[in-house]
Amino acid sequence: MEYKVAWFTEGGWNGKVPRDHPHMRNDVAWMHVLDATHYPVWNLEQVTEKYDLGIVTIPKNNIEQLMMFPMIENMKRVCKKIGFMQEGPSWYFQDYPIEQQIWFYNCLMEMDILFAHNSHDKRYYEGLTGKITHVMKTIMIEDNIEPHIINSDARSGVMIGGNFARWYGGFDSYIIAQEFGEDIFAPTMGRKREREEEMNITHLPHMNWSNWIANLSRFKYVVHLCPTNGAGTVSLNSAVLGIPCLANAGIDTQEQLSPELTIQPGDLKTAREKAIMLRDDKDFYNECSKNAMDRYKKSIFREEAYRKEMKILLKELFNG
Repeated sequence: MEYKVAWFTEGGWNGKVPRDHPHMRNDVAWMHVLDATHYPVWNLEQVTEKYDLGIVTIPKNNIEQLMMFPMIENMKRVCKKIGFMQEGPSWYFQDYPIEQQIWFYNCLMEMDILFAHNSHDKRYYEGLTGKITHVMKTIMIEDNIEPHIINSDARSGVMIGGNFARWYGGFDSYIIAQEFGEDIFAPTMGRKREREEEMNITHLPHMNWSNWIANLSRFKYVVHLCPTNGAGTVSLNSAVLGIPCLANAGIDTQEQLSPELTIQPGDLKTAREKAIMLRDDKDFYNECSKNAMDRYKKSIFREEAYRKEMKILLKELFNG
């Protein structure tokens, strides 16, 4: 990239992301492709190097602490342009005390550019702020993905995309996953509830991104009826691996890569019908698997497409 980019998050590390990073999750992949330098947002006052663009991912927690120092002023001190990157659902800031909600909104209004996870949230931020918002496309860097199972007969088990909390909709996913008559698994997330193990679910331990992909590749089905719109990494990961993924509309990766398995939020009747089709109709299963992989290969979610789009966008931002 011809522009110098800094990225500020709650992460406690400094520097750039190497190509062989073992935890190349979506946000880290963005930083790598943009050749961005990462700084902890809490240390912004100590940054002295100058950048063309500074992007902040405002943490979901510890807002009171963040309000105690001039974040926007310090971003403007070291960056010619400043931007906001969505973290979590677009509405989460409305759970804050009123003074924090106002602070969050004022931060958005100070930005030169806003980035959202998906088209649904792009419209939200544009309506909220009156500012043009761009979708930061969800991507995967595939270098560290080991060869994975494609033959559906060699796969088994159902991965549900989250725990038993409203944030992830884990209970809904669990009920639909039972239709497959397979063992049910779930990742261990920050909102994991006590006694989930009693629901006959095997929880995978916390692991880095490369290990997550390697583990995911062995499952036959993915159910992720998450009511929280976001980056859609589960849908993207599943498509790349050719695993049929049942998930909600409102997520770009799901809608564009697996439209046959996309349901309206809360429509568990259709979700159950789709699950039964996947279970009983091998041709439908194989079609969903192949279509998802083929669509990904031509999609906007590939690294090279993201690189090209961001290059054009940054040129417009600084020269338009």
